[in-house]
Amino acid sequence: MCVPFSADIISTVEFNYSGDLLATGDKGGRVVIFQHEQESKNRPHLRGEYNVYSTFQSHEPEFDYLKSLEIEEKINKIRWLPQQNAAHFLLSTNDKTIKLWKISERDKRAEGYNLKDEDGRLRDPFRITSLRVPVLMPMDLMVEASPRRIFANAHTYHINSISVNSDHETYLSADDLRINLWHLEITDRSFNIVDIKPANMEELTEVITAAECHPHQCNVFVYSSSKGTIRLCDMRAAALCDRHSKFFEEPEDPSSRSFFSEIISSISDVKFSHSGRYMMTRDYLSVKVWDLNMENRPVETYQVHEYLRSKLCSLYENDCIFDKFECCWNGSDSAIMTGSYNNFFRMFDRNTRRDITLEASRESSKPRATLKPRKVSTGGKRKKDEISVDSLDFNKKILHTAWHPKDNVIAVAATNNLYIFQDKIN
Repeated sequence: MCVPFSADIISTVEFNYSGDLLATGDKGGRVVIFQHEQESKNRPHLRGEYNVYSTFQSHEPEFDYLKSLEIEEKINKIRWLPQQNAAHFLLSTNDKTIKLWKISERDKRAEGYNLKDEDGRLRDPFRITSLRVPVLMPMDLMVEASPRRIFANAHTYHINSISVNSDHETYLSADDLRINLWHLEITDRSFNIVDIKPANMEELTEVITAAECHPHQCNVFVYSSSKGTIRLCDMRAAALCDRHSKFFEEPEDPSSRSFFSEIISSISDVKFSHSGRYMMTRDYLSVKVWDLNMENRPVETYQVHEYLRSKLCSLYENDCIFDKFECCWNGSDSAIMTGSYNNFFRMFDRNTRRDITLEASRESSKPRATLKPRKVSTGGKRKKDEISVDSLDFNKKILHTAWHPKDNVIAVAATNNLYIFQDKIN
């Protein structure tokens, strides 16, 4: 088996607001941006492929000398800002530092300077006998990525989430115990809006696992915890949102309680629907959809890989039980997607309640080939096309997925490979 180079493992995937650009971050601190190529009349079956648009090093490894800690360069999250002009902007973060990047194009260069030659050498001012007006000449397209802001020194613990607010001026960043609110123009201070750190760390019972701003109400945000609860906060109520406005929790079934109950109930991702009416949470075995108007239980629950319930002991021993799977909505909020093991990913149709398991692998993902649904057999007689739960590869996992905001195009990160699928054209 070929083991991927650790730095190449993809750690986040994100489409921009139009879906024309797709950004990935990896463990080596690099950001790779893919651009959607327009459909060609000569090759209509391509319907727009994604090709590399820009690659840049976002973060470098650092060392915290006060705490004797290495700060790895791995990109934890990328979030795009809505496009305001010809350039694109995105936020990227590692464990400690958030950076605002500007991605811009240059296809012209100035020529005909008075004080320097074409090769850049300065001319002797006494030899200049006439003045020239510099002109812009066409050149090969260059895509430049430049850091515009660096937001540092605000998090004691590892950053797990960043989310751009709907006012497009502020964003929040969350670590294990605190959530900070930043202004995109101000780098030297942020406002602490949630702090769950106890006075005595021995009394710590839960940590923040994810946080997100509401898509339309700039005063509302949610954060999830390792205890399987979600708190919705309103920044109009108080400057420090330690007291939530709403508290979402599903009562536990006492009959299914086990040693692993608390671990598998920890929420690894929370996402508002595009409409802002619902939110989705992902725990280890399931995806739940909550109506913001109903706190006592989710309105929909989808089992992602229930067949692993009998394998929790071995998943605990190999640490897979602590894997943090993400989830995403399609553009119309009618379907949701999340990852699993063996390079499987699951899609659920909220209207028909149908679900499908697909595999992202080089063998099954030949260009233009149709993906075949996969099934896992949990015991008894295994059918021809099924795969036994005992032969699943837990080293192959899909933690990061993204759905195009308008079209049925999805991006799936399988370790160090990025797969892009689109619905079939008849």
